[in-house]
Amino acid sequence: MGDQYKRLNFSDIIIFTPLKHRDIRGEFFENFNFINFRDNLGISFKIVQENTSLSMKNVLRGLHFQKGDFAQSKLIHVEKGSILDVVVDIRPNSKNYGKWISYFLDDKKNENIFIPCGFAHGFVALEDFTKVSYKVDKPYNRMSECSIIWNDPNLMIDWSINNPILSDKDSKALSLEQNFNLNNF
Repeated sequence: MGDQYKRLNFSDIIIFTPLKHRDIRGEFFENFNFINFRDNLGISFKIVQENTSLSMKNVLRGLHFQKGDFAQSKLIHVEKGSILDVVVDIRPNSKNYGKWISYFLDDKKNENIFIPCGFAHGFVALEDFTKVSYKVDKPYNRMSECSIIWNDPNLMIDWSINNPILSDKDSKALSLEQNFNLNNF
């Protein structure tokens, strides 16, 4: 798989570390290469949309996913600042269904986290003006958008924060169980 890639406890979740080239001018790195990704991981991840968010410290975004034909694989990258990134397995037939993992991403290491379809995603900004890029393989579809409430007592996610700043939409998100009962997975 190469030194640039490592799998997390959920083997479908992959961390990609770009090779950096430094000289007196500064730094250059290739943040994503379709052929490299495909040849090393066997994943044909074709980007159709890129989104960017800018968040203040303690802003929590998520846990988001799209259902059905619009389910998205994502490649997350922190351009500025740092986040605690959280991924929840929402595949009902998975041995990890309803379990979560977290990973620290920042603008120093420039790692990316690849999240395939079947996972909900969210993060909390750990610094002011944290800028996050999301590359996705399917376009956004408002009717397919779903969310899991950040503090679902059945998930017990350790966000390392008690009172996050939430959007109105995220504060009204459903529990994992409610999403399951609505056939959102």
